[in-house]
Amino acid sequence: MNRETLLLTAINAAIAGGKEILEVYESDFAVEHKDDKSPLTEADKRAHLAIVAILKETQLPVLSEEGKDIPFEERKNWDAFWMVDPLDGTKEFIKRNGEFTVNIALIENQQSTMGIIYVPVTNELYFADDKAYKVQDSKLNLESLEQLTEQAHQLPLSQNRNNYVVVGSRSHMSEETEVFINEQKAKHQEVDILSKGSSLKLCMVAEGAADSYPRFAPTMEWDTAAGQAIAIASGAEVLNWENKNRMQYNKENLLNSWFLVTRN
Repeated sequence: MNRETLLLTAINAAIAGGKEILEVYESDFAVEHKDDKSPLTEADKRAHLAIVAILKETQLPVLSEEGKDIPFEERKNWDAFWMVDPLDGTKEFIKRNGEFTVNIALIENQQSTMGIIYVPVTNELYFADDKAYKVQDSKLNLESLEQLTEQAHQLPLSQNRNNYVVVGSRSHMSEETEVFINEQKAKHQEVDILSKGSSLKLCMVAEGAADSYPRFAPTMEWDTAAGQAIAIASGAEVLNWENKNRMQYNKENLLNSWFLVTRN
């Protein structure tokens, strides 16, 4: 299967997962926590099943948050596989602010090389292989990659601003992040904070709507893999905060290190 077909298949899988999530999200639900019978869990599982059913066509293994217990002894031998987060942004789902996503990434030799992020509520799609694109709220033409890219805007988008923008989380803000923001205020004349949920934070740097996204708090590999591919294809970097190397995937421990997404 060539890369165009792989990318289009993954895009279709992400949209199929998003449709399953929306059916639950648009129902009349109230949820306080994630348990086996909650609407959040139902949306997660339905999206997972829809995504895996389509990705199966590629004959590549799938590592999903909903199927994360695959032993390292098995997956360490995978040269290429799909890293999937069926529903990224559980707090955003519960708050009903629409800022949750479906994330699919192709991991090759520990690097995220292809990324798809779909936003079900707004019908926005970010995708990247060698280049990064955004398709805004429109009817997605999924017949061919060429037709889809004709609808899309290549990232980064043109920006008309003079301020330095740090993107942060609506739900998480660590003391170390505040220190980073204060350091930027010392370097730049005007610093603004852009709050976003889920993997949309990486997309904001990929778009050029933000200059950096510091994440000095825990995340898992499936939270960042798709966004990393999109950010890198847009000309940004996603760096391990400790060693300043590009973030790697399929580690024995799937917990990410602290990282910085930056256009600098």
